[in-house]
Parts: sequence; structure tokens; C-alpha cells
Amino acid sequence: MKPLIATLVLTTAHLSAAGLFDETKATTLFAFDSVSIPHTQNLRLEMRQPERFEGNPVVTRGAPGTVDAHGVQFYGSIIQDGGKYRMWYVAFDDAGKGAVASERWRAAYAESVDGVTWVKPELGLVEFRGSKKNNLVDVGGAWGFVNLKVIKDEVDPDASRRYKMVTHVYFRHKTRLGTLLPFVSPDGLTWRPTKDVKPVKGELRKQDLLVPGFHLEPACGLYQWDGQYFLTAQNAMPHTHHYQGRVVRLHRSADFVNWSATSTLAFVRTAQHEYLGAGKSREGEQNHEGIAVWPRGNVLLGVYGRWHGAAAWKDVSVDLGFVMSNDGQTFREPKHEWTLLERGKDGEWDQGGIIQGQGFENIGEKTFHYYGAWDPRATGGPEVKRGGVGIAAWPRDRMGDLVFDASGEGPGDYQMPKVTAELVTAAISRPKEGFFVNVDGLGDEAVLRVEVLDEVERPLEAISAAVVKQNGFQVPVPFADPLPEKLRLRIVFEGKKRANIRLSAVYVR
Repeated sequence: MKPLIATLVLTTAHLSAAGLFDETKATTLFAFDSVSIPHTQNLRLEMRQPERFEGNPVVTRGAPGTVDAHGVQFYGSIIQDGGKYRMWYVAFDDAGKGAVASERWRAAYAESVDGVTWVKPELGLVEFRGSKKNNLVDVGGAWGFVNLKVIKDEVDPDASRRYKMVTHVYFRHKTRLGTLLPFVSPDGLTWRPTKDVKPVKGELRKQDLLVPGFHLEPACGLYQWDGQYFLTAQNAMPHTHHYQGRVVRLHRSADFVNWSATSTLAFVRTAQHEYLGAGKSREGEQNHEGIAVWPRGNVLLGVYGRWHGAAAWKDVSVDLGFVMSNDGQTFREPKHEWTLLERGKDGEWDQGGIIQGQGFENIGEKTFHYYGAWDPRATGGPEVKRGGVGIAAWPRDRMGDLVFDASGEGPGDYQMPKVTAELVTAAISRPKEGFFVNVDGLGDEAVLRVEVLDEVERPLEAISAAVVKQNGFQVPVPFADPLPEKLRLRIVFEGKKRANIRLSAVYVR
């Protein structure tokens, strides 16, 4: 397991003081994106696992009798909004199994000024055990949520729909089945369903379903792409092929009210192509709870649950994996079957299994991913306390790097002449504010030479190559105008110490 982080550079003030821009507003060509960087020679991709914060969990269960005394389940969301970080999560009380099951899982709220120290404000919105002194958000009734995801929609002209949330609620068939219920809000604290529906013991009536009436766990991720809203879901029903266990599906909506009956098969792990047979949906390697998504303009990054199945619950465990998408609908792993973050060891707060919340933030010199905990081994037995929210972090936007691969030079007596280590990007539009690189390992004997090519890769003699020797998260690459409307970049690793270079990303502003 990775060592703990001793210190973190956290504040947005540091971001401003360092002159760093918001990368989510730029076009980002990540080192691990084979669509944005399709052409390479003698370069190798090395992915990085994030490091756990030593102060985990940063959000913990409440005292006995509080709304989250039994569980803080981070099937939730974090967004930066109004100068602070805002978190929505599922709170699970300690009423015990005699209470109405669905009503014990409620939407709760926390906030932070630095992304690390979180408070649960007394919102005064919802009565719980005779008091409104709690951090429950108002969802217009006693709805029971298992999972929820929140986004802020800056372009909706209706301010009462500025915040949008999808939730996993239950409905009654022959048993309790999961389904979708979306909500909207003007402030993220007072919510209403997008359709006029009321809860019955925390659940949705069968006649009020928004998507087909089979078991769906729909609130795994929420994002906007090409004018539509998408949610990622977990479902074990057959698609065009009978895959093993839980696969990732997308449902979509143009208005956030009416959702598609059809779905997109968004991600399937290799092992799932071998169907193990009826009654074995718990077994085998699977996806768990869809994909939590980080929109990065031209690309989506995501985290999914790596379910390690078994016949008995006591043998099931869950880690986290990493995926991405360039089209908003199909996801792939930059590194096949790679574990992004491992579950904690027995005795640790995140033992047995970890879960992906939709919480990704670049804060100071770090990229944070917020995650939760759930130990599946306790399923089916006595209730155990569960959850919390933790942080795993990388250096800012350095989730993976392209590095020099010397194997092309050949061994011993067969050594070939010095090889070129380079990449050529996909065609990109001329930037308004320039190019920047996220790079480390540069110096007088390790430099990047960056050339501008036209759209079909012809050199442009009128534009001199730029040489980058400076390290940093957003190092400018100077070019003289005029640049063409469409262009490609050729980036060459040069110098005696080029093996030290680690290129993480190229930004087009």
C-alpha cells in the first residue's frame, strides 16, 4: 500500500498565488489518453497510484442518536461552489432493523473551505427525532436513498433547477428493487423531484417509475455531454450479450425529467465476457456501482469499483479502478485491469472494500479523489457501522506520465544508434491563450522540444520549435503567431538525461 501523505498544499489562495489556471476549463491531453496522443515512439506510459491522506477519514460517523450515527456512505458528490467545497452524502441512522429500512438512508450535507477539514452545519430543514438541528437536506419527503450524485448546471436558464441530483431509491415489485429518481434545487439544500411524486415508506410507487421496472442502481455518476444529461448505472441484466454480473450502463435525458428506456453499455471488464451461469451474479471479477465521473472538457475521467466476487459474501472484496472516455458514452482503462486504489487492511477504517464517490478536485499542488468505505463481508449478518470519507491524492494532474523507453536502442553488441523519443498529438484547434505542459525531470540535459505541425503533420517552417527546460504543473510553451486554425504538436524528449523526463499532460487554453 502507498505511504501516507504527511502534508498537503491545500488552499485556493495558493492556486492563485502560484498563477495556476483551472485545468477543467482547458483542453487537456493527458499522457494516458491514446486518443488525444495517438502517435508515440520510444515512450512508455507509467500510471501513478494516489497516496492516502494520513488524516483519513476526513468525514466520520456522528455520535449515537444522530442522523449518521450508523453510517456515512460516500456514494455522494463534492463540488467547488461559492468559494467552498460542498459535499452531499448518504447518512444512515442507528434506529436498528425494526425501523422502516428505506427511511433510514437520507441525504446529508457537509462543507469545507480547504477540502480537508469538513463541518456538518445545522441546516434546520428536516426534523429528525424531534429536532431540526442536523445536516439533512430537504428532499420534499421521507425518501430513502442508497446513492446520490449532484452537479451544478450553470447553463440552465431556470434558477430553480440550478442544482441537479440523481438518486437510487427503491420500489416494490415482488421484492425491493432499485430505480431512478431525479431532483432539482435552487441552492443544493432544498430539493424537489422532477415529477410530482410522493414517497411511500421511503420508496417510489411502481406506477411512478421513470425507467423500466427492473432492478437498476442508477446514481453511480452524473455528468453533461453534448447537450444531454448522462448517468452511469450498475445492472446485471443481459445486454446485447449475457455478461457476468454487474456492468456499467448509461441512461440519458435531454431535459433531466424524461429519461431513456434504452441504455448504453459503457464499460465491461474482460473477465465479464465469460458468463458463469444463473444464480452466480455475485461471483467473478465485475464492475461495482458504475463510474464516478470527472468532466475535463474534452475528456471524462472516472473511477469504478473493482469487484472481486465469490460465492459467499465473506469472500467478496472491492478495490477501485481508473477509466476514461473521449466520446461521453464508452469508457476504457488506460492501463488494463490496473488497480487505482486498494482497499484497506483488516482493522483499518476502509477495510474489506472501498467505494467511489463523485469527488475530484485540483486543490493547490494536489489532485484529490474522495472515496468511501464499505466492507461487503458483513453483508447478510448483524448490522455493523460503516463508512466515512477519505482522500487519496496525486501531484496536481499527474495520474500518469510518458517517460523515455530505452528498449528500442537494443542490448549489448546489438545496440542501435540513438533513438528518437517523441509523440504527435491528434489535431487540435488553435489556442486563444497558448499551450502549457505539466512536466517534471527537466534541466539543461533533459529538455522538451515542441514543434507545430499542420493538420496532416507537415512541418511549419515559419514557426520555430520551442524548447522547454522548466519543471512545473503549467509550464508555458512559447510560439510566435500566426498559428494555423488546426494543428498538431510534435514533442521530442532530448538530452543526455532525457530518461528523467516525466510528461503528464499538455493543456490547450
